[in-house]
Amino acid sequence: MPTASQNSNALPLYVQISELLIRDIAAGRLIDGERLPPERDMAEELGISIGTLRKALADLTEKGLLERIQGSGNYIRQGGAHESVYAMFRLELLTGGGLPRADVLNVERMAKPDVLPAFGTSAEGTRIRRLRYLNDVMIAVEEIWLDGDSGFVRRDQLSDSLYRYYQKQLGFWIVRAEDRVTIKEVPAWAPEVFSKAPGTVTGYIERFSWADRPKPVEYSRTWFDTDRAHYVQRLK
Repeated sequence: MPTASQNSNALPLYVQISELLIRDIAAGRLIDGERLPPERDMAEELGISIGTLRKALADLTEKGLLERIQGSGNYIRQGGAHESVYAMFRLELLTGGGLPRADVLNVERMAKPDVLPAFGTSAEGTRIRRLRYLNDVMIAVEEIWLDGDSGFVRRDQLSDSLYRYYQKQLGFWIVRAEDRVTIKEVPAWAPEVFSKAPGTVTGYIERFSWADRPKPVEYSRTWFDTDRAHYVQRLK
């Protein structure tokens, strides 16, 4: 379940709940016209206060994804603005949706290895390795490289959403990304707790991400467990 955090860059708890519901709507787990459970029941199931839940529902209402009818309940409304912190996060549980979160394994600034494709303008970069989850299900390991000219990354300030961190701490926003999806062997550095052992062939995503600059500012690669999650791209 979503949890509060002392990290000032972390999503507020009510936003985490809103994001969880937005992803469920996008995945079709919540359909147009569906009535949500009573607020007290929802709050109890999610382990949050009624006040936090109501702030999340108000956020969905503002986005046009929820209609709150006095005396009747809260109803899903498709066709609203699916604006989401995780709009570019394409992995979902096999059943759909799931709130992304991450455990940071390490953060290190170093010279970019020759094996990396060209990106950014600096010879240096910051490498971030993380374990990724959807809800409480571990689904991926990832390695993110941020160009050295984009700023210095502090591990103690990182939140589950790196794009939010870039915006709040480094002053830029990722505006577009290009994904290349295939299969590849899990890297040797993957921790033992990951569900796929090093050398196992699994789903693989390479991503180049751009801010307001001609060259990509970030390059990442993600190895995801295809028994637990799949890559989803919805077209409108």
